[in-house]
Amino acid sequence: MNATHWYAVRVQSRFANVASASLRGKGYEEFLPLYRSQRKWSDRVKQVEVPLFPGYLFCRFDPEGSTLPILSTPGVISIVGVGRYPFPIADHEIEAIRTVVRSGLVAQPWAYLGVGSRVYVDGGPLAGLEGIVTNADKVCRLVVSVELLQRSVAVEIDREWARPATSRMRPVGVAVPDRVLRPTG
Repeated sequence: MNATHWYAVRVQSRFANVASASLRGKGYEEFLPLYRSQRKWSDRVKQVEVPLFPGYLFCRFDPEGSTLPILSTPGVISIVGVGRYPFPIADHEIEAIRTVVRSGLVAQPWAYLGVGSRVYVDGGPLAGLEGIVTNADKVCRLVVSVELLQRSVAVEIDREWARPATSRMRPVGVAVPDRVLRPTG
């Protein structure tokens, strides 16, 4: 029995929406997480929706079947994997990103954090998520990551919502890393 999993699909710059719509039209379950960003032109400032993971979208499929329909989709460059074999992304990582996007909280791309203090969110709209807590500009942020892409998303949270993910409960303030991390992009 073949099972479908989530995979990262690399897309051409500015073609993420086209690729996402095309994959959906072909019957694939796809996920293109977006966030609102303020863009400044010489004559105006505008709020636009841009991908949380620039150059990537996520698609659920069975790699044992043909990947040609995915690879022949306009805007698709490749499927992220090891060699020529697609490498799956854990369902819980995709669900964490979906929860952040659905929460309505301010989210933004963030530098990938391989190590740090893991926390469990037990309050607010992100209840049930685990991630890494950081403190930048006196704002507490929860960082959730897609390890395969080495990309992360940061979302502002209330300190009271989170507790350490370890068995021993400590104040969340103790879990904040020593260095201040700045957002990318």
